[in-house]
Amino acid sequence: MEKESLHIVRYTPDKQDLWDTFVAQSRNGTFLHKRTYMDYHSRRFDDHSLLFYCGDELTALLPANIKGDTIASHGGLTYGGLILSNAATARCVLQIFEALLHYISTETTAATLLYRPVPHIYHRYPCEEELYALFRCGAQLVERKISSTIETSGRIPPRGRRKLTTAAKSRLRIFEAHDYAPFWQILGSRLQDKYGVAPVHTLQEIELLHSRFPQNIRLYCISDTGGNLLGGTLLYITDRVAHMQYAGTTDEGRRTGALDHLYEYIFQHLEPTVRYFDFGISTEEGGHYLNEGLIAYKERLGGRATMYDAYTIEIKR
Repeated sequence: MEKESLHIVRYTPDKQDLWDTFVAQSRNGTFLHKRTYMDYHSRRFDDHSLLFYCGDELTALLPANIKGDTIASHGGLTYGGLILSNAATARCVLQIFEALLHYISTETTAATLLYRPVPHIYHRYPCEEELYALFRCGAQLVERKISSTIETSGRIPPRGRRKLTTAAKSRLRIFEAHDYAPFWQILGSRLQDKYGVAPVHTLQEIELLHSRFPQNIRLYCISDTGGNLLGGTLLYITDRVAHMQYAGTTDEGRRTGALDHLYEYIFQHLEPTVRYFDFGISTEEGGHYLNEGLIAYKERLGGRATMYDAYTIEIKR
């Protein structure tokens, strides 16, 4: 690819179909990068997403927003970074970064690029050229959040789960829920009592997103035979990863080890293409504080480390 053939176009709503089609065909894009997901909270962010063309061929996307003097990829997403086509080579990505930094310095007032690459477990095909480009650009690692991931082909180690007798299991019912309100009440109470926070998504927001992505956003719950809800987990399911977005139980659910039984059920019923179950991060303060009790529970279930990183590049003018 010749350097002069590379040009950048800012995203506008008329490009939604083009954007979403590219994400679906990319090496590392997930449904979170589609505009039908990103735009649910568009009023909270000053969008500055970009499309990168090599000649007439769309080669990469950058979901991005500007806040203050920082352009981020993207402030409303767990992970962002460049979404790349199969044709994007290492040399191409280096040129994209060079063009991106020049664009930011000349077309925006941003002083910093905050960049969150897509973790490797989500890649449909190897896609870490951007990590090399970040190194070459002198990017600084500013966040390293540790998540816990298990291969779904495995099983929860016996020593890691609560052992339920056949009689105990017969008193439990696992089902996919379509009414999110009862679980959201349990989740909200649990998060408030333990951490003093509310879920990132409101009930109305998660119901909207589920209506747009019913195969990707799914809620699995567990109850007793009397219909009393014991807990559940909300999954974000991509081509290769089932990510635990939220999980919560009642006091009775925790006493009986209901979530362990629920996880084992989920592993057995995921699509064969889903290779990983990701339990989510166990850190706070950008990774500087490790919740050792939380990560120990996930590790007892077989989880091992996956990193959710963030980098910054200071813009030169």
